[in-house]
Amino acid sequence: HVQLVESGGGLVQAGDSLRLSCAASGRILRSYATGWFRQAPGKEPEFVATISWSGSRTYYADSVKGRFTISRDNTKNTMYLQMNSLKPEDTAVYYCAASETHSSDDYYQRGYEYRYWGQGTQVTVSS
Repeated sequence: HVQLVESGGGLVQAGDSLRLSCAASGRILRSYATGWFRQAPGKEPEFVATISWSGSRTYYADSVKGRFTISRDNTKNTMYLQMNSLKPEDTAVYYCAASETHSSDDYYQRGYEYRYWGQGTQVTVSS
């Protein structure tokens, strides 16, 4: 079983930056893809970004492309989401997710493809 713990959320102003972290622990036996999702009040959960175990493949939602960067440090079992040029519409609870993959270059875009989830961290962007 794998546990995920997010950190780094907070209250910032529009145009500011934040870096979210997601630390994984537990029985990590295989390569795993990771992703970030978010959910704003009254809205459905939304895919944000994903990265393969190798780090060579990433994919972003159009709404964050060019502003957010996903990365990972497998030596630390930690994943990151660097968020720049934040907008009020980025306000949400951000969740990291992970799931084992057969290939180190696989990643997942859909929530149901992920087996493990963190508890979430709040990001609030004021205008």
